[in-house]
Amino acid sequence: MAQSTTDGDTYEQFLEKVRRIENLGAGAGVLQWDQEVKMPDEGIEARSQQLSTLSAVIHEEFTDEEMGEYLADLEPTALDDEQAAVVREIRRQYERKTHVPTELVEEISRTTSEALPKWKEAKAEDDFSIFAPVLEELIELKKEYAEHIDPDADPYAVLFADYEPYIELEKAEEMLTRLREELVPLIDSVADSEADLAVDAFSGEFDPETQEALARDALDTLGYDWNRGRLDTAPHPFSTGNQFDARVTTRFDETDLLGGLTSTIHEFGHATYTLGLPDEHYATPLGDSRDLTVHESQSRLWENHVGRSWAFWERFLPQVEERFPDVDATVEDAYEAANQVHDDNLIRVEADELTYHMHIVLRFEIERELIEGDLSVEEIPETWNEKMEEYLGVRPDTDSEGCLQDIHWSHGSFGYFPTYSLGSVLAAQLYANADEDIDDLDGKIRQGEFDPLRDWLVENVHRHGARYTTPELIEEATGESFTADYFLDYVQGKYGELYDL
Repeated sequence: MAQSTTDGDTYEQFLEKVRRIENLGAGAGVLQWDQEVKMPDEGIEARSQQLSTLSAVIHEEFTDEEMGEYLADLEPTALDDEQAAVVREIRRQYERKTHVPTELVEEISRTTSEALPKWKEAKAEDDFSIFAPVLEELIELKKEYAEHIDPDADPYAVLFADYEPYIELEKAEEMLTRLREELVPLIDSVADSEADLAVDAFSGEFDPETQEALARDALDTLGYDWNRGRLDTAPHPFSTGNQFDARVTTRFDETDLLGGLTSTIHEFGHATYTLGLPDEHYATPLGDSRDLTVHESQSRLWENHVGRSWAFWERFLPQVEERFPDVDATVEDAYEAANQVHDDNLIRVEADELTYHMHIVLRFEIERELIEGDLSVEEIPETWNEKMEEYLGVRPDTDSEGCLQDIHWSHGSFGYFPTYSLGSVLAAQLYANADEDIDDLDGKIRQGEFDPLRDWLVENVHRHGARYTTPELIEEATGESFTADYFLDYVQGKYGELYDL
């Protein structure tokens, strides 16, 4: 990185401190991955202390006097564009973190570590009351956290900014409202359609070990770098890591072949973004991803625009049939099964591209009411079920398939869910531009040539790290501001054709 002639030494010292903090955070990330994937059940007492201590150390390093002095000394006018972007990102975090007491950071970390096994137990036992007390504690802690950062702001907006700092909550709400208004009539039209899709193309029982082999086939086909990644199972699929070590997890259901496959491809999208970040900027904002809207755009792009495409199934169906010889489906059958709109879907991660967003709206509304104090924890199951019935026409029979299905609240991740829909919208905008720039993209996918798409994403999104704000990055990548037009055109065209609308 080029150095300023006047502030070069100060900037280098500042950057060294940033790298130290980033590496501490990366170490905590490995411990969190281990807790969800490998750690024995009885390890929680030690792990909660380890993560709490690391969180406190990171917070103290980030908010100490030395960091404040570096930020005061580094004037933007004396920095080049990349340096100014790094300082902008660190200053934003510093200004938020300095308002939060270290003790509160430790308490939140400890409580989230203890919440995870409670959530797992509650889900396994189908008993929300097991999770409720620690969830209530987390909500109060996050409300206190938001109040410390900005006592005059909407607390949910403060929490949302942890995951998407450069898109206003009002903008996110407007986009969610537009999705609800335009998708509900489309979903209703699909429900009324008499089109006969091959929804049973992948019905049957599928051995989980063979499903894992198929998931590895899919990762091989898409070009996952096994030298910098690995595949494991977890109760709730996720991806984590950095450009040198980007790990994928998934899960398998014996009766749902597509679920394990699509979740693997979704997490591959996250990992591919992480692996596309510049090596030379590791442990600095220039080597970090640009927050959750962009991250989710990458997972949704690969899951939906690639993994559910006709061209992908032309390429991948023979591998499915090789692993599961009893599967008897044409490419058309596979495409229809992968894109069916469910009339009874209860689980967000198994939802189709249309009803998925009603899941997000439901969670967003519940979270807002919880943080604003308009909904109590004990009211969550009933409120959840009522909203499910209103938005999706189904009512969960159990808490496990209802309000306990997502892991996010056990992490204290309030404000996260809107980024899923924002990411889906951005995925369509990016893919449309990639399709315009790449000659015969469908043909390349059909031939298993995924490098052109990946290279386009690296060039236009990944390599920038957090150099640009979210709106700036979208403008840089597509030449336009953030818009839902591409997504709505995409789903209306795709599902209109599928369901003869």
